Amino acid sequence: MSVILVTGSYDHEIRFWEAWSGICSRTIPRVGESGQVNRLAISPDKRLLAAAIHKKAYIYEIAAAPSAGPVAIFEGHNGNITAICFHSEGKWLVTGSEDGTIKIWDLRSSHLHRNYDNEAPVNDVVVHPNQGELISCDQAGRIKQWDLSENICTHELTPGGDTPMRSISLASDGSCLVGGSVKGKCYVWKINEERSDLPRFQAVTMFQAHNKYLTRLLLSPDVKYLATCSADTTVKIWSITPNYEFKQEKTLQGHQRWVWDCAFSADSAYLVTASSDHTARLWDMSTGETVRQYNGHQKAAVCCALHDGAG
Repeated sequence: MSVILVTGSYDHEIRFWEAWSGICSRTIPRVGESGQVNRLAISPDKRLLAAAIHKKAYIYEIAAAPSAGPVAIFEGHNGNITAICFHSEGKWLVTGSEDGTIKIWDLRSSHLHRNYDNEAPVNDVVVHPNQGELISCDQAGRIKQWDLSENICTHELTPGGDTPMRSISLASDGSCLVGGSVKGKCYVWKINEERSDLPRFQAVTMFQAHNKYLTRLLLSPDVKYLATCSADTTVKIWSITPNYEFKQEKTLQGHQRWVWDCAFSADSAYLVTASSDHTARLWDMSTGETVRQYNGHQKAAVCCALHDGAG
């Protein structure tokens, strides 16, 4: 099973790493290109890498020659792209931006397929496992569900008033949603079927994950853990009970500065993190120890992506 591990940095470089050796196997050259790398996503079939670089989304072939440039560039956002993800079939790319819009792009034609006006800077977007909905969070403190068939916003949550919501994560089975505010607080909702009499998003708990800025949160693929990244240089690992009780299990310590992003392995046994200390780390979830460090970026490593499952 091939492991694809990628990091992006304020040094404008995108680096591919051999996960176990720690060797950088490919650096995507950015000749004449300006703009920092904000977010990364790997397509479900492991064929493509999407990189949010300033206001544009670049698509690279993962198996291409090291010197190969992008196979497509999506232009249309007027502000930094802060979120990027693939629709499961790999036909669509979703981007969210500080310009207040969420855009869906057709990967086959490279055209803009759809545009949603969120009216406030978008901080994160995820695709629901049913592939029929998007969920976003924004600088105005709102979490919204967007229906892809109806083309409208169908639900809106404002858990922390106007405190900006920084990051969201959806359980792989669609059972729950977690949102994190810039003030380090996490909010959890159980997701009920649209056809049921219960509310779509049923608030079940909230807790203070960090006392400093929360940058990213992520549910593990097996939905047994939540990872929260922070300006306090740590990543905290929370266990989740079937009735949505969150208990802090571990604090991953080792990064020297802000931790910006994280990605789980498919079996939920490992976590990759990216930090302002210029490095990325691979952590063993069972021990909470760093098993590999990835050195090479000249500035803050702010995003990472990992795909070690079936292509």
